[in-house]
Amino acid sequence: MTHADRAVVIGSGMGGLLAARALSETYAEVVVVDRDLIPEGSAARKGVPQGRQLHVLLARGREAFDTLFPGMSTELARLGSPLVDLQHQVHWYNDGHRMRRAPSPLLAFGISRPLLEHTVRARVAALPGVRLVSGCEVLGLTATPDSRRVTGVRVLPRGETAESVIDADMVVDAGGRASRSPIWLEELGYARAPEERVQVDLTYVTRVYKREPHHLDGLLGALTNAVPGLPRGGIVAVQEDDRLGVALSGVLGEEPPTDDEGMVRYAETLAAPQIAEIVRSAVPVSAPAKMRFPASVRRRYERLRRFPGGYLVTADALCGFNPVYGQGMTVAALEALLLRRLIASGTDDLARRFFRGAARLIDAPWSISVGTDLRFPEVEGRRSMTVRLVNAYVGMLHAAAVTDPALGAAFIRVLNLIDPPARLMAPATVFRVLRGTLGRRSPLPMPAWRRPRPRG
Repeated sequence: MTHADRAVVIGSGMGGLLAARALSETYAEVVVVDRDLIPEGSAARKGVPQGRQLHVLLARGREAFDTLFPGMSTELARLGSPLVDLQHQVHWYNDGHRMRRAPSPLLAFGISRPLLEHTVRARVAALPGVRLVSGCEVLGLTATPDSRRVTGVRVLPRGETAESVIDADMVVDAGGRASRSPIWLEELGYARAPEERVQVDLTYVTRVYKREPHHLDGLLGALTNAVPGLPRGGIVAVQEDDRLGVALSGVLGEEPPTDDEGMVRYAETLAAPQIAEIVRSAVPVSAPAKMRFPASVRRRYERLRRFPGGYLVTADALCGFNPVYGQGMTVAALEALLLRRLIASGTDDLARRFFRGAARLIDAPWSISVGTDLRFPEVEGRRSMTVRLVNAYVGMLHAAAVTDPALGAAFIRVLNLIDPPARLMAPATVFRVLRGTLGRRSPLPMPAWRRPRPRG
């Protein structure tokens, strides 16, 4: 393999660390630049505002992390992160219907974002040639006189008044949803990438509690989704150190409160009673952390006719998903695997190859996220007949999964990016959905979200 001299990664969040891992096999030096002062241990930081929120690493993401960092699952287990059977050890309430549990091979780790990021950062920092530069803001790009190739970044270290330049053969923007690539590329004479935007006006509040053996009836998680008529949701996920992360969410301007009584009242409106029981009785070990997420944004760089050499955009800077679905870290890891594979065969025409490949990776999780959000009449977006039919069908699947664990497994596999969404339409699955729907002798109990709910 031919080695180039230097790559620069903008941002040391999860996307940047994963990109640095991919680049480290080709570039003799990889410099990861972040405006934050990077903590030495496991701690949330200002530059990752979502770091205090509940995170879930999907089953496909766990597999991708193990590929990029061999032995990662073993290391996380050693650090106290429980391994969760997503179908057997989680209370699932989809559209108010409680999914039937069953043992499965769908495994994911319960872990806080700061611990996961610290573990990955330590792995990346230990790679030969990788250097993390903290407290250094990237101001813009440098390029050849004809702007056909990016040649580095302009930076301003904290406490200094004069900017400097870090030369590079490759620059990767992993700066997250606040990516300045659209502006920087315009400065070089390139068009902005077309954007797809889905306004969801999501607000979520996370608080961590001490876990007791009786919580969740001895299981390791609970989940209930927002639905038209009740735009509220909630998730409980086990974490390291016998803790439970609880996230209450609301879309379309619905905001969870942050005071104790308000959080209890809010949780009591959800279909999963286990969430309210924890918020009501468990001992909190953190203050509530609130965050707003206005819209999912996908930047279609693959549609640009011109793009400079020596430059890429990845992770949330490429596509920021509605975080309720937990797709961001998994997609970033899959993009890192794609980048590693592509640069192994050379860097010629890399941007075109990477953006096209990343678009294919993003298509499935984007369709899941956007298609689900479009169930809400207030969310603006094109609702094709396919979207309407799929949403109606998935609603039938959730109802039938109350008694058929095979349907629950099929849904969780798609949600965890193991199978493509089209797999839910396989003839055998459709047959089970129809059998569960038409063959039901008595109606299901009224879903909790359709019942009168307490005020709050």
